Amino acid sequence: MVVISPVLKVRDLCVERSGRLVVEDVSFDLNPESETAVVGPNGAGKTTLVAAVLGLLNRSSGDVEILGRPLACNGDLPPEIRSQIAYVPQSLALQGHFPLTVSEFVGFGFDSPGPRLPWRQRQRRRAAVRRALERTDCDDLSYRLLSELSGGQLKRVMLSFCVVRPRRLLVLDEAQAGLDVSSNERFQHLLLELRRQEGWTVLQVSHDLDMVRRSSDQVLGLNRRVCCLGTPDHTLTQEHLTALYGPNIVPYRHHCRG
Repeated sequence: MVVISPVLKVRDLCVERSGRLVVEDVSFDLNPESETAVVGPNGAGKTTLVAAVLGLLNRSSGDVEILGRPLACNGDLPPEIRSQIAYVPQSLALQGHFPLTVSEFVGFGFDSPGPRLPWRQRQRRRAAVRRALERTDCDDLSYRLLSELSGGQLKRVMLSFCVVRPRRLLVLDEAQAGLDVSSNERFQHLLLELRRQEGWTVLQVSHDLDMVRRSSDQVLGLNRRVCCLGTPDHTLTQEHLTALYGPNIVPYRHHCRG
């Protein structure tokens, strides 16, 4: 019997903010090359959960293990593990005309640049950036400033950042937020294609239940606690959705333009 080790293992995770428990006793696993969607109403703790799993926010109790290594309470992970994780946030805060080009930004996903990098390392870096931009249909954006991009362009550039070097775990926090229907469909198609090519394990927060039903292997319904966990057919039933969102709350899709 082959035992599959989870890429991500979360046990009894609790997170407290401003003296209030906003995530309580959450446990789940992510198996290799699978996609898990976290769904739930606004204020349910979805973004807090993601931040705690990534070590961006301290947890109150519980255990997180990524690629077989425990995440320290202060968020520390060995560099060789941290480098195998990519994160696409809901938005990327840019200060005015932030003077960073697309190529420069994607290059940060490959390594830390420096004025004294060996010539061969600089060549490998440039080649990796060029390939990443080509794979995400962003090669024509190479010299554009990040602050000049549309919402859809920026999200694809963030995928370039993720794919510029091999990763094992990709975490997305409402990556489709702010995209119109066309941009969202293009982004989701690209994400699915890259996930298959790269063998990514994906943890994705989403309000788009249609997309979740189509693309996810596992769904975690969260409203501070885990309300349901399982396949889309098991979790996205009227009974579970009513318990999760309430009888008068309808989950929505993002259709706004960004």
